Amino acid sequence: MKQRILVAIIGVPALIGVLCFAPDWATAVLVAALCVIGCHEFMAAAAPEKAAHWWGLAATLAVFTVFTVYFSGGDFTGTAIHTIMVWLLAALIVVMFIAAVQAYGKDDELDFPDISAMAVSGLVIPLALGCLVRLRMLEYGAGLVLIPLVSAFMSDSLALFGGMLFGKTKLAPRVSPKKTREGAVSGLVGGMVGMILFRIVFFLCTEVQLHIGWCVVLGFVGAVMGQLGDLSFSCVKRQCGIKDYGRLLPGHGGEIAPVIGFGISQDRDSAPAILSPHGFSVEWLRLADDHIVGRHLCPDIQVIMVFKGQLEITWNEAGEEVSVIAPER
Repeated sequence: MKQRILVAIIGVPALIGVLCFAPDWATAVLVAALCVIGCHEFMAAAAPEKAAHWWGLAATLAVFTVFTVYFSGGDFTGTAIHTIMVWLLAALIVVMFIAAVQAYGKDDELDFPDISAMAVSGLVIPLALGCLVRLRMLEYGAGLVLIPLVSAFMSDSLALFGGMLFGKTKLAPRVSPKKTREGAVSGLVGGMVGMILFRIVFFLCTEVQLHIGWCVVLGFVGAVMGQLGDLSFSCVKRQCGIKDYGRLLPGHGGEIAPVIGFGISQDRDSAPAILSPHGFSVEWLRLADDHIVGRHLCPDIQVIMVFKGQLEITWNEAGEEVSVIAPER
């Protein structure tokens, strides 16, 4: 938990600093770096057996995608470097399919799901994140680039609290059992309210009036797309049997396969095969070194068997913690 808080304390100001105060090329570099990390995580989830060998090609494709978007706007439109980047990106796409043909029949062959994972992580996601780059290149882009972030953050925040306070009806129980329709509606309201507040702050900083109608529409659309994206990637997690994508950021990441009840995580995004625990839970958990699962409240007795390595277990509230090391069974 301390590592996650530290990541947020350092990461969020750094993100805003690069987006709002650094030159627009810095935003392109940041987005490209995030896409490289995303390629590693997505390939490790969607194609774990091939990720070590092929994620580098997906990451290279992602970097060229981001910079093709960057060099297609602003003063670069119609220049030689724009044309060169387009052709290089096209060549990399061809290389990806050549690699699939060359590797066919070998231990590291690329089947259709692998190719699809590479295309999503190397093309689709970088193209989507490339919108941040193009926003940053606009006039007043230092402020406009925050529009997707404000909409997503406010939508997620109000969806969380709205679901906690009013949530009763499940939104998509097979995909994300924790989410409710009431929370989703609260998230839509949050996106629109967030954009109205953003309009006020933007005017105070630039003296430019954004159209309030368009701000509301952007907040609504951003909230809808954010929730749809969340559910879509939850589908990928369910199919891949993982709990989190993140592994490179300190303290993040783990794989959990609940069988009976929610037990060790109480994460309603994890859908066990048997929902009614009847006083116990059974699940399989894998953690990388120095990674954690969050604190949870479980009224039943838990039996933990460590099959490989050691596991540090801590219970009680802050200030009263008791920790033990569970050895390998």
